[in-house]
Amino acid sequence: MDFKEQIEQYKWEEIKTQIYSKTGQDVERALSKARLDIDDFMSLISPAAEPYLEQMAVQSRMYTQQRFGKTIQFYVPLYLTNSCVNHCVYCGFNHNNDIHRIILTDEQILQEVEAIKKIGDFQHILLVTGENPRDAGADYIKHAIELVKPYFSSISIEVQPLKEAEYVGLTEAGMNAVYCYQETYNKERYKLYHPKGMKSKFDWRLDTFDRMGRAGVHKMGLGVLIGLEDWRTDATMMALHLRYLQKNYWQTKYSISFPRMRPHVGKGFQPNVIMSDRELVQIIFAYRIFEHDVEIALSTRENQSFRDNMTTLGITSLSAGSKTDPGGYAVYKKELEQFEVNDDRSPAEVLNAVKSQGYEVVWKDWDLSLQ
Repeated sequence: MDFKEQIEQYKWEEIKTQIYSKTGQDVERALSKARLDIDDFMSLISPAAEPYLEQMAVQSRMYTQQRFGKTIQFYVPLYLTNSCVNHCVYCGFNHNNDIHRIILTDEQILQEVEAIKKIGDFQHILLVTGENPRDAGADYIKHAIELVKPYFSSISIEVQPLKEAEYVGLTEAGMNAVYCYQETYNKERYKLYHPKGMKSKFDWRLDTFDRMGRAGVHKMGLGVLIGLEDWRTDATMMALHLRYLQKNYWQTKYSISFPRMRPHVGKGFQPNVIMSDRELVQIIFAYRIFEHDVEIALSTRENQSFRDNMTTLGITSLSAGSKTDPGGYAVYKKELEQFEVNDDRSPAEVLNAVKSQGYEVVWKDWDLSLQ
C-alpha cells in the first residue's frame, strides 16, 4: 500500500482535534522518550508544548550536534525558468500572472554558474523550475544537470513531479536529490490553492515520493507551505509521510522544509494562517527531536536575525545569496521573482555569521561530504 492510499486512513479534522487536545503531561512524556511515535510528535507540535520551548531547544541542539557536528551546509538555488502551466494562487509563477516568461538557454545557464562561483565556493546547487513539461520537462532538466555537473559536486532539483523512469535517468545524469513540496496535505481543500494544471492532481503529486523511492533517488526533500492550512496538522501529516518513506525506502536520506509564505509578483494571496517566529521555532525543534537524522533547511525566506539565532538550534542547511528569478545572478534584472527574499546578505556575510557562533560551513551536500 503506497502513501496516497494510506493517507485515506487519516482524517484531517480528527488529527487536528488530537493535536489541540494534548496536555503538558503529554509533552513531558514525549520529551522523556528516546524514540518518539506520531502521538508524541503531536504533543510536541501542540499548543501545550509552547511553555516547553527552552527544554525542546536543549534537546534539539544536542541531537543536531550529535548527528551533524557544529557544521552548517551551504547551498545555492539556480532558477532555470519561471514558465509554468499551473495556477497556484500563492505563487509568483502562476500561469495567469503577467510577467516576462523565460527559459534559460545553455549559454545563460553557464553565465549564471559563473556568477554563482564568484560569490561563494558553492559545491551544492539546487536547480529550480516552474512546471512546464512541454518546454522545460525531463529532457531539459537532464541537459541542465549535465551542463552544471563539471562545476558542482552535488546537484539537487526542485521541479515538477516526474515519472519513475525519468527519475532514474536524472540520477544517472548526476542528480543527487529531489525536493518536492506537497504544500498542504489537506486533500479536501488542496484544489482551492491549485485550481488548474498538473499540480491540481493531489494524488499524482503525493505519489511522487514513492516514484522517487522506487527509482533509487539518493535523497528526498519534503515540505509544506506555511500559510495555507493549520500548520500543526500539516506538520503531523508530513511526519506520517516521512515515517512511511523511511520504512519503505530506508536507504534514502531525507530533508524537511516548512517555508512561510512570502510576498510575490501578481495578485496578492493573503495567507489563511500566520505562523509566528516562536511557532516556527517549535516546528523545527519538534522535527529534530522526532527524527534526529533528518536534514532541516532554512531558506532566505526568513530574516537575518531569525536565521542567525537558529543556526545552532536544529538547522542543518542554509541558502545564501539566493536569487529566486531565472537569470537573477547575471543574465536579467531582478523582476521575475517567485517570492521576495528576506535575507539578502552575501554568502560571505552569512558565512561570517555562522563562524561567529563557533560553527563551520560545509559547501557540499551533507551526504557526500560526510561519507
